Amino acid sequence: MTPPISIPRHLRTAWTKLAEPTLVRRSVISVMGAFILVWVVLLGYNYVNYKQAITYDPGLQKYGDAVLDSLASLTDPSQASVALASTDHWTNIRRRQVGLQPGTLLHELKDAATGQPVFTSPGLQPLTPPPATPEAVGVITEARLGGTAYRIYTGHNARWALRVIEPKRTDSNFLQYNGRALVPYLMLAAPFVLLPVWLSVRNGLRPLQQLAHRIAHRTTDDLQPVGFNARHRELKPLEQSLDTLLARMRQKVERERAFVQDAAHEIRTPLAVITAQAHVMARSQSEDERTQAQAHLEQAIARTSHLAQQLLDLAALDEAQRPAPRDLDVAQWLRAALAQAAPQAMAQQIELSLDAPDTLPARLDLPAFESIVHNLIDNAVRYTTAGDNVALGLRHDGALLHLVVQDDGPGIPVTERSRVFERFYRGVGHAANGSGLGLAIVQQAVRRMGGQVQVGDGINGKGVGFFVSIPVLRSA
Repeated sequence: MTPPISIPRHLRTAWTKLAEPTLVRRSVISVMGAFILVWVVLLGYNYVNYKQAITYDPGLQKYGDAVLDSLASLTDPSQASVALASTDHWTNIRRRQVGLQPGTLLHELKDAATGQPVFTSPGLQPLTPPPATPEAVGVITEARLGGTAYRIYTGHNARWALRVIEPKRTDSNFLQYNGRALVPYLMLAAPFVLLPVWLSVRNGLRPLQQLAHRIAHRTTDDLQPVGFNARHRELKPLEQSLDTLLARMRQKVERERAFVQDAAHEIRTPLAVITAQAHVMARSQSEDERTQAQAHLEQAIARTSHLAQQLLDLAALDEAQRPAPRDLDVAQWLRAALAQAAPQAMAQQIELSLDAPDTLPARLDLPAFESIVHNLIDNAVRYTTAGDNVALGLRHDGALLHLVVQDDGPGIPVTERSRVFERFYRGVGHAANGSGLGLAIVQQAVRRMGGQVQVGDGINGKGVGFFVSIPVLRSA
């Protein structure tokens, strides 16, 4: 068994590099394609001219007239036969030299007075051309001889009657001959075009290679602007796009770093409470102490669970991949969401109300919209007191969906409203426990849906209100 051929590593590397697509090769190939297109256009141009010329056939007509004129001074049949034989011989040699196809040019000379043959080309004898007629004199006619199409010139003077028979040139013959004739000219012009194109493209791509080299040699944690200072107009958008991308990445990294630090700080408190209350339960001497410690422990666990869930929700909203929009009846869905919040509101003696149309079909990002609604309702119920009201409103205006959540509770001071969407910001003067992430989740979800959220006054100027506008696609 023959062992497989082992290709040296450096040859494989060279071949891989050679086979790799490059802009220089792409440009050169494009120019070569343009050359082929020029060749096709020139060939088509010559073909059209040929078709127009062949209609009148001046070539065969002029040739026959010239041969007949050259024989006019000869009266001896033997001399005329020798002269025409020489013409027949050298004409066909020249035709073969220049590659003129197909076939051989044939001649037939007769005495005009007696009709006696004087000269007949050797290749014409087995073809038996049709007899010449007075109507054919001075006109190029066509006939099929031996299965091949021929064109026939017929002319005469006072002494001689001449016929020249030429194989009819087909379109494929013409295209082959002229196609080969044009190739040397294109090959001669190719180096003078391809070399400047190759040099210009190679030189033009050098700034791009320098930019790529600068980016490739940056450290993994270097998110500062590229600093290339591109002078060329074509590279400026690329550099600006890279700087914009790096700026977004810097903001994202800084935001995530701050988020992790804040999350670690926020989760430390409930974990400390859980540890302390667990210790109290273990050391308690009375049932009342254990019951109280258990209540505090369960409260701390619930707070930790709520914080962890909100952290997960916020992380999910920060992901670039978004789910496909879904068709749903937003009004009916909002009524169901409000029904889920009703037990907690009733326990706190808070009245919930909804002002919405019976149906409102729309297509939207349901997970993001669900985060908006649940967090706004939870925030309103959590920070209002017994006897307060929470009112929801839903309407659509063209391509926008408007959601309003208002209450008449303690509200948020105007000076603090600009900070309510900050992560882990809970304000002051609130007795309710919270993570400070609910409104941050709302803002992130609204941004993901391409909408806006604003803070304003609540019911009858009291409390606080959140006004959300979201672009949606109307269901079919």
